[in-house]
Amino acid sequence: MSKSAAILVIGDEILSGRTQDTNSGHIARVLAGLGIALMEIRVVGDDEERIVEALNSLRRTHDLVFTTGGIGPTHDDITADAVAKAFGVSIGYHPEAWRLLEARYPPGEFNEARKRMARVPQGAALIPNAVSVAPGFHIGNVYVMAGVPMVMRAMLEQVVPELPRGRPSIAITIEAGVMEGTVAAGLAAIQKREREVAIGSYPFYRDTGSGVQLVARGQDPEAVERAATAIEAHLHALGVAAQRIKRVVPDGQS
Repeated sequence: MSKSAAILVIGDEILSGRTQDTNSGHIARVLAGLGIALMEIRVVGDDEERIVEALNSLRRTHDLVFTTGGIGPTHDDITADAVAKAFGVSIGYHPEAWRLLEARYPPGEFNEARKRMARVPQGAALIPNAVSVAPGFHIGNVYVMAGVPMVMRAMLEQVVPELPRGRPSIAITIEAGVMEGTVAAGLAAIQKREREVAIGSYPFYRDTGSGVQLVARGQDPEAVERAATAIEAHLHALGVAAQRIKRVVPDGQS
């Protein structure tokens, strides 16, 4: 059975709309390629109690949790403290994190604010950061990473080798110039037959016209192909031209 995962996005800047969350999409694609089922994404602001509450909920109901944001040097970077509180452990300066950060800055510039980035919950293991040195950390089933996309991706690359593997999802996308309401009943019938396949319907509106992308996704290649073929047959019966535009294979690449 596939492991389940959740993402906890932390930061007032996400909730205010100032910053767009692109990290979740990247993590989702990586997890899909590993055969890990992403089940939930939550966003919370820079509030310790809310972070603790959300993290405890997610780590108890999912095999893996990935957090992004809130591990920098400023006063509102409180993720490390919140994680320590969630796990009921102390927090302090990690010797290796301190050494890495101290070596990064010229003499006299490793100030109190920057020292905050060396604070890690007791018992946590560091996640290396090849971009800006300041590490993330891993404790229990929780992986705590930076919010800056380039840094988060560098950390995730370090994490991937130790993550469990499952059966990756395969997805076939079919595009047609027809509205959702026209195909809905037929899709429901196909979904009822192919219970192991998730069938999604996603409308689009372009300058060249509108239509829908229909996606069959699952872990059984034969079942996914069978569902996709049934979707194409349904569209053909309606007199609608259909085109397969994408097939995502097990490594997560199209």
